[in-house]
Amino acid sequence: MKTIIALALAAGALALPVLGHAQDAVAPVEALDAADSGDTAWLLASCALVFLMTLPGLTLFYGGLVRAKGFLAVAIQIGAIAAITSLLWIVAGYTLAFGPVTNGWLGGGRAWMLADLGNVRDNTLVPESAFALFQLMFAAITPALMVGAWVDRARFGWVVAFSALWSLIVYAPVAHWIWGGGWLASRLGTMDFAGGIVVHTTAGVSALVAVLLLGKRTGFPRTQMLPHSPALTMIGAALLWTGWFGFNGGSSLTANDDAAAAIINTHAAACAAALAWLLIEKISIGKPTSIGFATGAIAGLATVTPAAGYIAPGAAILFGLAAAAVCYPMILLVKRRMEIDDSLDVFAVHGMGGIIGSLLLAVFIEPALGGTGYAEGMSLARQLFAQAAGVGVVAAWSALGTVIAALAVAMVIPMRVTQDEEREGLDLTSHGERAWEFE
Repeated sequence: MKTIIALALAAGALALPVLGHAQDAVAPVEALDAADSGDTAWLLASCALVFLMTLPGLTLFYGGLVRAKGFLAVAIQIGAIAAITSLLWIVAGYTLAFGPVTNGWLGGGRAWMLADLGNVRDNTLVPESAFALFQLMFAAITPALMVGAWVDRARFGWVVAFSALWSLIVYAPVAHWIWGGGWLASRLGTMDFAGGIVVHTTAGVSALVAVLLLGKRTGFPRTQMLPHSPALTMIGAALLWTGWFGFNGGSSLTANDDAAAAIINTHAAACAAALAWLLIEKISIGKPTSIGFATGAIAGLATVTPAAGYIAPGAAILFGLAAAAVCYPMILLVKRRMEIDDSLDVFAVHGMGGIIGSLLLAVFIEPALGGTGYAEGMSLARQLFAQAAGVGVVAAWSALGTVIAALAVAMVIPMRVTQDEEREGLDLTSHGERAWEFE
């Protein structure tokens, strides 16, 4: 107990300079008038919606797709990842991603521990604290998306440490390159409204690389590993769908028609993709399934995300159809033909969805197709190049960063549990609990 008290006092002493510095940076009351209360309220509400996607949306979506003996392991991994990456975002992630632009590669170190935040974020009417909180939610959910790729076999300690390191090596730099004024956006003109590249491409590609390093589950692909609760997956998908309105609508940073347009496009793409997925299932396997509906909706949401604020509703429907047409066969290619054990199809759904949407953006941003139009000096060809280059660079960096982070952590914490632990289930062997007790 004395040791704990001493550590607490030491941590408090270290925090005092930071707290004092933050207090000194508080502006006079009249300076805060630059922030718009309506925009701020919408952004704060969007923060809650995005966190709803992570806990409990993603937990239930992934948890229903795994076998019963792995449900709690999925839940704990997602929760721990959200917690550690949130703290790292406060300490260093935000300033690395959104600090002052210096060389275009990383943000300047102005806001360590979220100190010295401005009254409003540059070029917005929202307080920088609200903006930092909104971006924190994105930083938390992105590595959590990868959990679906390595279920049933990744060691808990490795998962948490890897995700923490990944958030600083991969996520923060990419967020700066595209959203923080970095080189991909400022020099090439790469666009990403709400995360098709920053969130879905990074998570999808990294998940694929991680499972190649981890290896297959015992018995894959010979043994059927069916979802233990499609009902939970449907509930999780519904929460993700709802939260995505804040994910995409909040990315407008305004409470006006821009937010409404982004939400309409988000909903339209999800509807089209879910229905198209059911049709594909009916043709290919004879029955439409609840898992198919949920997966299709998520694919549509991921695909429209990079373009949600730039395109017309008619285009959003096409994005949804494209999501089903590309992501469904990609699942078959990765799992059946290549026999890569991306357990819950993170790359095929999120990665490919984000990539396809990022490329289609270049076409459907055209004003003649109802889009908002190209930036000055851009054209279809130049925008397509910018999008393709952005996707390629980010995919390559994500793969490299994942290898570095995964192997670095593996030098201290093994990546996989033992085969006996895997067979018995991670709920019991890693956490000493069962999700469901039936007598």
